[in-house]
Amino acid sequence: MLSISLIMSSTFLEVELLTHRILIAFSFGSFLEGTAGFGAPVAITAAMLVGLEFDPLYAAGICLIANTAPVAFGSIGIPITVASKVSSIPEISISQMFGRTLPILSALLPFYLVILMCGIKKAMEVWPAILVSGISFALIQWSCSNFIGPALPDILAGIGSIISLVIFLKYWKPKKIWRFAFEHSIYKTESFSSGQIIRACSPFIFLTLMIIAWGLKPIKQLLDSVGEVQFLFPGIHNAITDVSGKLIPHIFHFNYLSAAGTATMISCIISILVIGLTYKQGFRIFISTITNLKYPIITIGSILGFATLLNDSGMISTLAKGLASTGYFFPFFAPILGWLRVFITGSDTSSNALFGNLQAVTAKSISVNPIVTVAANASGGVIGKMISHSSIAVAAAAGHLIGKESALFGFTLKHSFILLFLYAL
Repeated sequence: MLSISLIMSSTFLEVELLTHRILIAFSFGSFLEGTAGFGAPVAITAAMLVGLEFDPLYAAGICLIANTAPVAFGSIGIPITVASKVSSIPEISISQMFGRTLPILSALLPFYLVILMCGIKKAMEVWPAILVSGISFALIQWSCSNFIGPALPDILAGIGSIISLVIFLKYWKPKKIWRFAFEHSIYKTESFSSGQIIRACSPFIFLTLMIIAWGLKPIKQLLDSVGEVQFLFPGIHNAITDVSGKLIPHIFHFNYLSAAGTATMISCIISILVIGLTYKQGFRIFISTITNLKYPIITIGSILGFATLLNDSGMISTLAKGLASTGYFFPFFAPILGWLRVFITGSDTSSNALFGNLQAVTAKSISVNPIVTVAANASGGVIGKMISHSSIAVAAAAGHLIGKESALFGFTLKHSFILLFLYAL
């Protein structure tokens, strides 16, 4: 992780450190969200920034906030696919509506991140780079979501933003280098061959190819047909009823072949030899990683169980109905439902699955286009991602902040409220 960070940094040496944060946290993180999702972008980008000796709290917090722009189109558009299924609205319609609102946030987010770190005055010193990063990302995200569909906006926008920023930085340099007071320069005048750069980037190239392949429906169906185990949860399967009196099934689908984690593991196995490690060294790193992440793993598992409890008990449905009773003000509150659900579960996909149909039905009852509120549910969800317990746990682990999750939560909470309010308006 450190090697690729250093190579990326040396590729455009003498560039202001703020642009590195934009490149890694925003552009590269969006690319990872489009391919992998499920916490991987925050974990990888936060670790890269910490490896470059940035302040761990800022590194993790900035990566969490930067991850808001791409979440709705994450994992090759799965959140929108789910929203389409539960609301019976065509995928392309939801993608288009989201692609007309989210790019506004995407264009402004780099400015927001830099102002957060160093204030408006310092941000204005690098405004050309910020503008190139945000506008290029927003334009590609808008065009892909409106004319192609929900699968590629994050991937193409992330790549486009990286390329645009790198090209721009070849011809433009800020007058001053900014860094935190406790940071020291780790950048040295060093050149790398094309082979070294490709080898350093190879893990992410393999990861991208594998995740895209795993996201193709025929491949997923084939893998599920030979590598999926299902079992009923004893004690709670069909033992609880929902508000309509229907029994709630609790079936665990262990799709060990088609899961994104399997694609990631295969990518790692291939990458180990390419980057010059032995499998013995790779196994030691794997064990060390598991050891470091033992508490976050327990935390995330507990959160998922707690989310199931909230759903089965009717707490989430009660809150949703309360907000839905606001009548003509409901479009303002629609993003709050998505925000609330993602805050609890950490998944925009599950938020759309639970509230997508409710958003559509409520919109029709007050004569509002249901596409607006279904898209608003997903948009609120992306803002809730930065404060979800699972995302906080992942970011804390990547930033070596285990035991300081509350500080990280406090760092992102106010920004989540600010962005939620603006998006609701």
